[in-house]
Amino acid sequence: MLDVDLDQFWRDDEKSHAENCFSPAAPQVALGIRMSEECVYAELGEAGSPWLETPRARRLELNKRYNDKAEAIVGRRLLPEWLPEEDAVLPPIRGIHEIFGGQYTVSGEASWLMPSCGNPEELTRVLELAEDRIRNLRAFILPGNWAKEKRRIYEQYGINPKPFRSIRGPVTLAMSLYGVENLIYLLIDAPDLAARFSQAISDALFGMATLMDEEAGYTPDNRPGGFSFNDDDCCLLNEAMYRDFALPILSRMFEHWSPKTTDVRYQHSDSPMGHLLPTLARLKFTGCNFGPTLTVQEIRSHMPQTRIDGQLAPFTFMRNDEAAIIAEVKRDCAVAWPGRGLNLSTAGSINNGSLLTSLRAVMHAIQRYGRYPSA
Repeated sequence: MLDVDLDQFWRDDEKSHAENCFSPAAPQVALGIRMSEECVYAELGEAGSPWLETPRARRLELNKRYNDKAEAIVGRRLLPEWLPEEDAVLPPIRGIHEIFGGQYTVSGEASWLMPSCGNPEELTRVLELAEDRIRNLRAFILPGNWAKEKRRIYEQYGINPKPFRSIRGPVTLAMSLYGVENLIYLLIDAPDLAARFSQAISDALFGMATLMDEEAGYTPDNRPGGFSFNDDDCCLLNEAMYRDFALPILSRMFEHWSPKTTDVRYQHSDSPMGHLLPTLARLKFTGCNFGPTLTVQEIRSHMPQTRIDGQLAPFTFMRNDEAAIIAEVKRDCAVAWPGRGLNLSTAGSINNGSLLTSLRAVMHAIQRYGRYPSA
């Protein structure tokens, strides 16, 4: 295996995450990769469906075995080895897609959100129904046994509902519900209906976050800040379309739930995002994770105070070509030191097939090429 002083690496890495990875005392580029539960199958040679539900006992058994291996290779146990008991889990609330009539279906080994409408007339009917559901959100979102189960779980386990702080982004949601080309044509041909669609998504998001704050026991004075979006499909809109449809939604959520400079304002979009960077910069992200077609320099030129989670290509990482991994990490480390703020991660999701030896290669490259000049 590649040489890494594991004890020194993790001591330095802890310091490197201070001040959102911008600390002038950081000794090296921060490491953002902590792998994912998808990776247990290839690593352990086990059959399984990385994108579908895994029974609790099986998940814990896989994670423990994976962590035993991770501890030997990278010096850390990376995956959770505790999950709440099955009867300590609240009944699921309805998702935002259900407000708009969308349903998930399993196809192959993944779950997909299916369209609920396909033309302006159908969309109008969907929006009429959605607007009614938003006006009566508590009754629609929460299941009938919610209050009873919430009380029982708190009394038995001391667990409260969690606040709602992360969601599929508005463009990806809209394109899943209505279709990619359909949304683009709508923005061109029927801007008023597109604006109504955008407003309904905004109202649904705002209402769900407000409702779940109440259910978690928070008030406007003590609620935790921060909000995150996962919006891969937003790259399919041009800048003007994004400004009209999505920007008002993110701005509203951030202004309300992320009013402090230290509150999380985050977007993951593992797609070619370059044309949207000038507009996205207006949102003052505290962190971002964009696709591998972008460079650290490109992102930094628009977002000088945003932590960059990237820019190692996920497919490079998954191919487990250590020389290629080291080359990409070296490339990114070389341009990180003037302003810092790089959290070395994959520029997108970490997929099954990505091995722990590839993570060790990243660590080797950071320790060799990612030391800051003052360190």
